[in-house]
Amino acid sequence: MIVTTTPTVDGYRITGYYGIVFGEVVNGVNFIRDFTAGIRNFVGGRSGGYEEELTKARDEALAEMERRAAEKGAHAIVGVDIDYETLGEGGSMLMVSATGTAVTLEKIS
Repeated sequence: MIVTTTPTVDGYRITGYYGIVFGEVVNGVNFIRDFTAGIRNFVGGRSGGYEEELTKARDEALAEMERRAAEKGAHAIVGVDIDYETLGEGGSMLMVSATGTAVTLEKIS
């Protein structure tokens, strides 16, 4: 499935619209990652644990969005937007949402 942030797909014509599709993931961040991220924040450097959590949550949200588009018969998702939010007391939960428009495509000859 083609997934793009653009409103069109080069070389294709959109032949059908199936509405907005979305994928949402809410993950907790564990104490060890919080602690090591706090140390890194104090001494400087990147937080590999948080980066892994972000990547995992983003991939899961995109996969869920693609699954929903496929269930509608779509070939692609255009206009994709990904948002990140922290939830819970002290930002202990991470929510990633992916949204876009499910479409069918026809190759332009």
